[in-house]
Amino acid sequence: MTSPTGGQTEQAILAGGCFWCTEAVLKDVRGVQEVESGYIGGHTPNPDYRSVCSGTTGHAEAVRVTFDPTQVSFRDLLTLFFATHDPTSLNRQGADVGTQYRSAVFPLSGEQERVTREVIAELTAQGVFDRPIVTTIEPATTFYVAEDYHQDYYANNPNQPYCRAVIAPKVAKLRQEYGERLRV
Repeated sequence: MTSPTGGQTEQAILAGGCFWCTEAVLKDVRGVQEVESGYIGGHTPNPDYRSVCSGTTGHAEAVRVTFDPTQVSFRDLLTLFFATHDPTSLNRQGADVGTQYRSAVFPLSGEQERVTREVIAELTAQGVFDRPIVTTIEPATTFYVAEDYHQDYYANNPNQPYCRAVIAPKVAKLRQEYGERLRV
């Protein structure tokens, strides 16, 4: 793929609980060109939101991020990913519970897998979290783009109660701690 500046783009697939949250956090990062909410890592072909929420498909809610690696690296995306969700909670983020809300990285290359393992090891060695990181590294199977109403959910529904209570604090944390990485 080619970026608007003519360079090559890369993709990353990350699952950090509700895809609305992960999308909202990453979409304004400098160098990120697109964030798509979707489903990955399950055994049911062509899953939809209702089936994924049932917890029976094996899929995680995830985002596929298209980015310009000359502006933001995969490592940088992982730094933001780990800083804006709880990678120590197994199969849950806050009140969202189930394997569909697991913390996972789905590397699209051997390099992405290597970097993911390094970042997890570094965070562990630095004692950043009080509990062990449970983020899984899973094979990148088919990514199914979620229904249209899930795309840009936070931007389109900022006053929805879940958005105000759960997503807004994550976006505020990103802006406060990593504002220099955001588009102006």
